[in-house]
Amino acid sequence: MFAAFSTALSALDANGVAVDVTGNNLANLNTPGYKESAAYFRDLVSESMGGGQTQLGFGVASPLTIREFTQGAIQASSGNLDAAIQGNGFFVVNNNGATEFTRAGNFQVDLAGNLLTPTGQQVQGWMATNGVVNTGSSMGNISVPVGALQPPKVTQNLTLSANFDASTPPDSAGSTTSDWSAPIKVYDSLGTGHVVTLNFAKTAANTWSVTATVPGADVGAASPQTVGTGTLTFGPNGQLLTPAAGSPIALSITGLTGGATSPLAINWSLWNADGTTPTLTQFDQPSASSIITQDGSAAAQMTGVTMGNGGQLLASYSNGQQSVVGEVALASIRNPQTLIAVGNNLFQVSAETGAPAVGAQGTGGRGTIVGGALESSNVDIAKELTDLIVLQSAYQANAKVVTTVNTLAQATTQLIA
Repeated sequence: MFAAFSTALSALDANGVAVDVTGNNLANLNTPGYKESAAYFRDLVSESMGGGQTQLGFGVASPLTIREFTQGAIQASSGNLDAAIQGNGFFVVNNNGATEFTRAGNFQVDLAGNLLTPTGQQVQGWMATNGVVNTGSSMGNISVPVGALQPPKVTQNLTLSANFDASTPPDSAGSTTSDWSAPIKVYDSLGTGHVVTLNFAKTAANTWSVTATVPGADVGAASPQTVGTGTLTFGPNGQLLTPAAGSPIALSITGLTGGATSPLAINWSLWNADGTTPTLTQFDQPSASSIITQDGSAAAQMTGVTMGNGGQLLASYSNGQQSVVGEVALASIRNPQTLIAVGNNLFQVSAETGAPAVGAQGTGGRGTIVGGALESSNVDIAKELTDLIVLQSAYQANAKVVTTVNTLAQATTQLIA
């Protein structure tokens, strides 16, 4: 009978631990990336009595707490550098030389441009070279080039999608007047813009001449200068015949003022990348351009950095362009339940943890990274409150056992008296 004292006390202790676990889960209901813990009860060894016919239990052991790494809800956030993991994996951080792991992706940048967790740990990944990330190289701290200036990009290629009016009458012999024109802005090695004007004149049925010019001031001349010429011929179905695919019209701007590299050599391609579809047509519709592209740009100031899908850090520049400056790494851990929580949403490996496999998101069983979002806690408030009621009832029941045994003990003492 008196063993019931220790049995009930063990239950009070175990239920108290379980209440602590449930309380901690509820306390972290709004913690990004938090993973709930579950308390698992286990009985203590029984004592055999009466030749083995009776087994008397010794109560319950302190519960085992196991962290449940189920997926939390992915919710859009307002942080430009926020990231959430959909699926398996952990972000890798450097905490004063120690490698730690987290599911919380509410990142920020310090004055030096280092990508950090809210508590100052450095996020690990790879830096980009010329916009390309090599995830096969060694990872390290990610540093955002805050306030960096993007160098200019020289124009090397341009394209023009346009229609030429088939009803336009051919020009008289010797005419130098264009029937229509298309201006295109290109850039030299210093990022200075130059307007190249493509002037088109119909010289015969289904035949057009093109003369490319730049303002004279751009090349130290008093009048516009010709930088390229060509002839366009169309078939009876309005499709471009010549120049043929793979034969772009070459434009060369020489004598640029301002100290830029000269000449500025540009290829004007008249066919799409597939080499079978021309970008120019001749139909009975007004002559006009629809799409103009060129691959150059002026120098630009960085205006901000955002986390894109896939864990890539995208730098935005004042010229409207974006470039990849880095990529966040993910670690895959086979048995995450063995990780040790060290606070600040961080985990460390234990002696029982499998070796973390670090790589790019979406590879090797690692999940994917969603930019501009956070993973919510996986705590189910309804389940936790239900568990709390059950634990309270269990605690009260075992407290009743203690008072009952105490009453019986007093009655036994009175018998002796």
